[in-house]
Amino acid sequence: MTLRDTPPFRADHVGSLLRPAPLLEAREKRATGEISADQLRVIEDEAIRDVVRMQRDVGLRTATDGEFRRTSWHMDFIYQLGGVHRTDEKIQVHFRNADGELDFESAALVIDEPVRLVDTIFGDDFRFLSLAVEQGQTAKLTIPSPSMVHYRGGRAAISPSVYPDEDQFWSDLSAAYATQVARVADLGCRYLQLDDTSLAYLNDPAQRDLLASRGDDAAHQHLRYIKQINAAIGDRPADMAVTTHMCRGNFRSSWAAEGGYDFVAEALFSELAVDGFFLEYDDDRSGGFAPLRFVPPGKMVVLGLVTTKRGELESKDTLKRRIDEAARYVPLEQLCLSPQCGFSSTVEGNALTYDQEVAKLRLIAEVAAEVWGQ
Repeated sequence: MTLRDTPPFRADHVGSLLRPAPLLEAREKRATGEISADQLRVIEDEAIRDVVRMQRDVGLRTATDGEFRRTSWHMDFIYQLGGVHRTDEKIQVHFRNADGELDFESAALVIDEPVRLVDTIFGDDFRFLSLAVEQGQTAKLTIPSPSMVHYRGGRAAISPSVYPDEDQFWSDLSAAYATQVARVADLGCRYLQLDDTSLAYLNDPAQRDLLASRGDDAAHQHLRYIKQINAAIGDRPADMAVTTHMCRGNFRSSWAAEGGYDFVAEALFSELAVDGFFLEYDDDRSGGFAPLRFVPPGKMVVLGLVTTKRGELESKDTLKRRIDEAARYVPLEQLCLSPQCGFSSTVEGNALTYDQEVAKLRLIAEVAAEVWGQ
């Protein structure tokens, strides 16, 4: 058994990485007007070059820009869709961790015009990344899935005067995403990841109760999401690998939902037309591996066994044992290894150091080489 030459790779990672201190300082100066947007971009460029080299040095084939130009993994994309606008209202997402609870607050959104793609979102960012990668590295672009445009607000966020029929909203949203996919493909993107917390959140009965209370069809919403993601990526080039990443929330080392993949597993793994699934599996919150029995031949499962929520380094023996456990349900040749989520889904980052982040990424590369061969 050998390492893979196409994404997802045996040793891989989700996307976001801890922002270096000079970059955080530059963002603060930009916010107060001390530096220009062009000056900030120069600092971002240098930070991205450095983090691309770090990914190479630890032994990874995948290279992202660490999402260094973003404040949030998803909202920076969603607010750039035509027809989607911020409102004065606030969305609060309740998170918890081993030490207590905290809330994440962001502007709510409203869909008050027909949804469409105007400019290629993150197009310039991907152009820069594609020039920064070196031989042997594959540039990966991460964007939120179409589901994320809908999940936080549901039907209530969609203007009935614009979309009296919700089916038309979904048609327009998938069409906008399909255009985005085609445009980044034209820029040379051959590794695209759709990040999606909703498909993991829906496994949590408390989340389904929340959706039902606002009038959404919580029992079947994942089926709609699968359908629309498939419509968005259906015309991608044959040589473009598309993966999805699912987690239960990742903000300052905290989470928002719990529960195994059982509720969505059969439809998700058998019907979602992606090439690989990045799955959160770093602790008991994620449940067991039994839902992987629904993964069909040819689809890759990237086991997120290494946590980004804490700095302590996992042991190789523990990771190998858990890979063996997963291989009872899906063949070993369909498995890969990664962190359970990004290290910095928002600009604040998780509670670990840069050196701990590097050690975890290097550990993943070493374990993958030992399990699947050089």
